[in-house]
Amino acid sequence: MKVLIVYHSLYGHVLRMARAAEEGVSSVRDVEAVLRRVEEFEDTQKKLEQDEFGRPVWEKQKDIAVCTLNDLKDSAGLLIGSPTRYGNMTAQMKKLVDSTATLWQEGAMEGKPAGFFTSTATTHGGQETTLITMMIPFLHLGMIVTGVPYSAQGMLHTDARGGTPYGATTIAGQQNELQPTAEDLDIARALGRRVAETAKKLNM
Repeated sequence: MKVLIVYHSLYGHVLRMARAAEEGVSSVRDVEAVLRRVEEFEDTQKKLEQDEFGRPVWEKQKDIAVCTLNDLKDSAGLLIGSPTRYGNMTAQMKKLVDSTATLWQEGAMEGKPAGFFTSTATTHGGQETTLITMMIPFLHLGMIVTGVPYSAQGMLHTDARGGTPYGATTIAGQQNELQPTAEDLDIARALGRRVAETAKKLNM
């Protein structure tokens, strides 16, 4: 059984969250984690290759396979991660989502669990709106939205960091100077584990 983790990352924050979610999925027996990235826009890729901070992140992920519709179809569960753009997913991620009409017509994603994660530059940069707006297309696809319960370690806090019941989050900083905290990564692992466990139960 495969659980797919699909992400878009420019400066590495969502990539680190994706890797943590991958660990969470892999911790569930008999479930295989499959990591995929979305296709980067050509102009953005050129900018990243010339960017002091973006280039090392691009080099880390350029060999990760790009997500296909077959990857989505073959999965028993799904985790989607994207940076925030005005309270929504990036255009790169939306391009993949908008290509799923055939899967919708076939009902290929119906009944599968889906979890979501994101990063924002600031504390109130749209984490929760991004997660909620990301959910909407997947509800149209018939998927079962899976959040993070408050019983998960690190969820109850008043610190300036990530963690919402709608999904895993982190704060990147206005200059991308911050990194996901240990607690943020733990919550991403918990989300990955929960999606994998749910997929496993649904396929028993």
